[in-house]
This record gives sequence, C-alpha cells and structure tokens, in this order.
Amino acid sequence: MVARSSEVRPTAVRHSASSRAGGRRGRRAGRLAGLGFSGAALLVLLTGCDVGAAFGGFGWPQGGITPEARRMYDLWIASCIAALAVGFLVWGLIFWCIVRYRKRGNELPVQTRYNLPMEFLYTIAPVLIVSVLFYYTAVVQTDVVKTTNNPDVTVEVVAFKWNWQFNYRDGQGVDAETTASVLGTSEVIPILVLPTDRSIRFEETSRDVIHSFWVPEMLFKRDVFPGSIRNVFQVSELQTEGAYVGRCAELCGSYHAFMNFELRVVSPENFDRFLAAKQGGASTQEALTSIGEEPYAITTRPFETRRDESNFNPDTAPAGTGS
Repeated sequence: MVARSSEVRPTAVRHSASSRAGGRRGRRAGRLAGLGFSGAALLVLLTGCDVGAAFGGFGWPQGGITPEARRMYDLWIASCIAALAVGFLVWGLIFWCIVRYRKRGNELPVQTRYNLPMEFLYTIAPVLIVSVLFYYTAVVQTDVVKTTNNPDVTVEVVAFKWNWQFNYRDGQGVDAETTASVLGTSEVIPILVLPTDRSIRFEETSRDVIHSFWVPEMLFKRDVFPGSIRNVFQVSELQTEGAYVGRCAELCGSYHAFMNFELRVVSPENFDRFLAAKQGGASTQEALTSIGEEPYAITTRPFETRRDESNFNPDTAPAGTGS
C-alpha cells in the first residue's frame, strides 16, 4: 500500500502543478486581452472626439486662424497624449509592483540581480519616444517658419514706445516702397487689415527697444528688434474673418500694457477695396467704413495713459520734490 501511495503522489503533484500553470497562463492571456481591448477602446475614443477641446487644449490656446496655428496645436495635443500614456504606464507598473511584491511574511522575495529584457526595454523605449517627438517637432517647426519668395501681401510691422505702425509694402526688404500705412495713437487703436486666402509676410522692426508682435489666435509671436535686424515670418493664409486683439508681449517700458492693436481679417475683395481707399487718401476709419467694417477697434480700447500734470512735477515745484 505504501508503494502504491508513493507511485500516485508524483502524478497528483504533476497534475496539480500543470493545473496551476494552466491557470496562470489563462489569467495572463485574460490580462493581455483586457489590455488590448482597453487600448483599442482608448484609440477609438481619442480618434472619435476632439481631445484638445475636451481638456481645454491642455493649456494651449484654441481657435487658431492659420494652418500653422493648427499644426502647432495638433503637435501639442499629440505630445500631451503621448506623455499621459507613458505616465499611466509607469504609474500602473509602480502600483503593480507595490501589490505584487508586497511583504507576505519574514522571508525575503527572490533577489534578481539583473533582467536583460527589462533593462533593454527601459533603455530603448525612452530613446524611441524622444526620437518620434523630436521628428514631428522638427517637421512642424520647419513648416511654421517657412517663407516663400512671392507672398501675396507684405506688411512691415513697426513698433515704438508705445504703439504700432503697419506699412503695406510693394515688395520685400528695406528697399521696398510703402503704398499705404496705418498709425496708432494714444486715442485710436491701430487696426491691421488683412485678407483671407492669401499668403502674408510680416517684416518686423523697432524704433527703440525690443517689442513683441503677438496675436493669440495666430498661436505665434516674434520679437521685434531695433536696428538693422528685421524679424520675418509668414502665414500661408488667414482662414477665419473677424476681429482679433493683438498685443506687445515683451515688457518694453512704462506703458507696455497700453500697446495694443487689432487684427481685422476680411475677404480678399474687401481688402483690395480697403487698400485702394487708403492709397486714395482716405483715413483708416474712412476706408474701413467704405467696406462695411467698424471704423474703430472692437476687441480692445485705448487705455488712459495718465500723461497729465498730476503725474509730473509742477513747474513751481522745487528741484527734487515730487508732486
């Protein structure tokens, strides 16, 4: 009887071990299937809705009005999704290790000195992720800063303390001639009128210090430098008509906050009529009225500059005495 018992036990042990191994394989297959299903569901979810709009653009401004703005927005959203995916994977592995290898007694767990597949994975994976992000960033950046030799419209942006002048030019560079101009004052916000469906080149220069030309809906800004440096960028087209506030985005002095302008995007036909009216001697307000546009800025207003006697020393004040 003892012999028979000893003959049976190994078989029972082998059967039990194989059953446990089969159970583990089944559970692993179930987990992998669940992960695959979850990944597929997440992919469908992300492709079926505007993720940026659902999460406020992940901090990036929305509503871009140029193809370049939309490309930069898409790159930002894709980068955020990739970062979140990597983050969730790492967090999941951390919590899995906490649960799987938690202390179950006084015995130490198996001490693994190294794991070549795992070390290879966490060395190569970050390199691949950074390489992919670098590639798409370089592609978008090259496309955004690209300029052409024959833009449809060339505008010279002239910044000064503390306002703007916009010169419509008949060519490129400092040797081009100005055919029409818009000049802002402390009482009147300058309005830069531009057309849709045309490529536009911006050539920027400053009369004094560094300023910065910024329209939030273009999702792009460039510093405006004094001297011989002309900062140049181009948009392939403006896609949406409307009025958009513009600002100086570089701290340039006491009245930096008052240095606003307005971008007014109109149809190509109305732009041609506006430019013809300006070239005919009409003021900016008269030219805007002639094409059915509001003559003054509607997205911002002139600020009180407080440049009056109460902010300066009266003539009768002794030297060195404040008012």
